Amino acid sequence: MPELGELRQQIDQIDRQIFSLFAERARVSEGVAAYKREHGLRVFDPARERQKVASAAAAAPEDLATYAQVLMELLMEASRSRQHALLGDAEKDPVLARIDAARAATPELFPRSARVCCQGVEGAYSQMAAEKFFRRPQIAYAPSFDAVFRTVEQGLAEFGVLPLENSTAGSVNQMFDLMVEHSFYVVRTTRVKVEHNLLARRGATIGGIRDIYSHEQAIGQCAEFLSGLPDVRVHVCENTAVAAKRVAESGRTDVAALSSRSCAGLYDLDVLVADAQDRDNNYTRFACISRDLRVYPGADRTSLMIVLPHEPGALYKLLAKFYALDINLLKLESRPIPERDFEFRFYFDIECPVAAPEFSALMSTVGSLCQECRYLGSYAEVV
Repeated sequence: MPELGELRQQIDQIDRQIFSLFAERARVSEGVAAYKREHGLRVFDPARERQKVASAAAAAPEDLATYAQVLMELLMEASRSRQHALLGDAEKDPVLARIDAARAATPELFPRSARVCCQGVEGAYSQMAAEKFFRRPQIAYAPSFDAVFRTVEQGLAEFGVLPLENSTAGSVNQMFDLMVEHSFYVVRTTRVKVEHNLLARRGATIGGIRDIYSHEQAIGQCAEFLSGLPDVRVHVCENTAVAAKRVAESGRTDVAALSSRSCAGLYDLDVLVADAQDRDNNYTRFACISRDLRVYPGADRTSLMIVLPHEPGALYKLLAKFYALDINLLKLESRPIPERDFEFRFYFDIECPVAAPEFSALMSTVGSLCQECRYLGSYAEVV
C-alpha cells in the first residue's frame, strides 16, 4: 500500500490538472460570453444547465453522483458570474442603477435631527434607539408597528424606528410579516441594551404584587424571574413603556411593570427588582426606515427579501453564490407565505460594502435564482 505522502503527491498532481482545466474552461467561457453579446442572448440558460448537471451525475460513479452534481453547479455558477462580468450586466441592472442614483443623491452625513415615528409611548426602547440614530429627534408615537410603517409611507415622518430582533428572544416575527405589506428602505441599524426592571407605585412591595404588565418579548426574557412568582398574573401589552404608564395611572400598589429604568423616573415609579431579565447580555436590534431609498456613506450591510423556487437545491444555489463571491451572511430568516402551503419567504442580511465589485456581481445576478427578489436597503450599523 502506498505511503500517505505518496498518496498526497498524487492528489496534488491531480489538483494541478483540475485547476489547469478550470482555467481553460474559463477562457472558453469568455468566448461563450462574446457570442451571447453578439447575438443578444441571455447568460442564464436553464435547459442547458439542467442537462449539464444531469450529465455530470450520469458520468460519475453511483456513490459520487450527488457530489458530481454539486461540483457541476459550482462550475456553472462561476461561469455565469464571469459571463455577467464580461458582458457588463451590472451596468444594465435596474436595481443597481437605483442604488447608484441613491448613493449620488444621499447627503454625506446622516441627519442629526429629523421627524421620527416610534411605536408606544415616551420611555420605550424604540425612543432610546431613535436617540442613538439622531442627536435631536422629533419623536411622534404610534400605537402599533403597522402604524409606524404607514406614518413613514404617507410622509408624515421622515423616518421610523422599529425592532428587528433580540439577542435572547430572537426575531420579532410580526415585523418580518409587516415588511411584505409596506414600502420602505432600511437606512441604518443599531443595538440597544435591554435591562428589564420590576416597577411599581410608591408603597408597593414585591410580596403584594398580583399583576405584572409588559411586552411579550420582555415577559419571555424574564421567564426565570417570573417563575418565582407563582401567584402573580402576567399580562401582555403593547410595549414596556406602555406597561409602566399603565401602572403609574392605575392608582394601585398591587400591580407592576417590567420596563426600563428610565421609565421609573419618567413615570415616578419605584424599582422593586433591578435587572429581572434572565441574561445580562440582552440586546435588541432596531432599524431606521425611510420612504425613499437613501444609501449613506459607509453602508456595508444590505437586506434582501427573497422567494425561491419550491424545488430541491434552490436555497443551496443562492447560498453558494454568497460563498463564491466571499460575501458574509449575517442573518437568514424564513417566514411562511400565507397563500402557499409550506412555502417560505426568506430575509437575508449580508455584509458587503455597496461600492465593492462583489456587491454589483451579486445584485446583477441574484434575480436569476429567485422567483422574487426585493431590495430593502443598504446601511451601516451604529454602535
